[in-house]
Amino acid sequence: MARPEFNYISKDITDADILYEDNHLIAVNKRAGDIVQVDDTGDESLDEKVKRYIAQKYNKPNGAFLGVVHRLDRPVSGVILFAKTSKALERINKMFKARDMHKTYYAIVRKRPQPEAGTLVHYLIKNPQKNVTKAHDKEVAGSQRSELNYKLAGEQDGYYVIEVDPITGRPHQIRVQLSTLGCPIVGDNKYGYPRGSLRKSICLHARRLQFMHPVKNEPILIVAPLPKDGFWEKFEGLIA
Repeated sequence: MARPEFNYISKDITDADILYEDNHLIAVNKRAGDIVQVDDTGDESLDEKVKRYIAQKYNKPNGAFLGVVHRLDRPVSGVILFAKTSKALERINKMFKARDMHKTYYAIVRKRPQPEAGTLVHYLIKNPQKNVTKAHDKEVAGSQRSELNYKLAGEQDGYYVIEVDPITGRPHQIRVQLSTLGCPIVGDNKYGYPRGSLRKSICLHARRLQFMHPVKNEPILIVAPLPKDGFWEKFEGLIA
């Protein structure tokens, strides 16, 4: 029997999607399936939807400024931050480069990680034509050093929840590094899981983002609720 095709449905941003907002920043709980910036699919991007949300909310007929400061892969859900002013954009970009932004993700896998906690260091090369990243144990020409900390958060019904704190931010980093550990993320058939999700999502969620506000100089903690999809809910008790 042929598997049903996934049809991407673009949904507008509403107040319920906003995790944090002030005059300088806005954070959104990204849905799996949304692209952060426009690509060759022609699907409407998240940054365009957030721009429209701001323009309508604050009655800006000429549109709103919005700066993209980081990205999440299309099949990944969770907190993503945008800058609403050029000053905030410049300062947040410097903070990301200085690794002053602390991100925490949760991944669901089918294999218990061994060891159950540790640090992974690989050297990654991305093939832009195939949109696939390959991990090497040692530095090779053109590679980028990639590092993350992880620990097992718990087990439920034969699935394992892994908490991940990336130290670097490379394309597909968490996905390929966990796969190299022998723990491909549920639904991520690009990196070794046996089958993909009909929703074109993978079980990787950007849960927390912690940083010092670039203008107010006060600590900010943004937490993204888990997707309500009938699967993630069973792991809520394991996720901080």
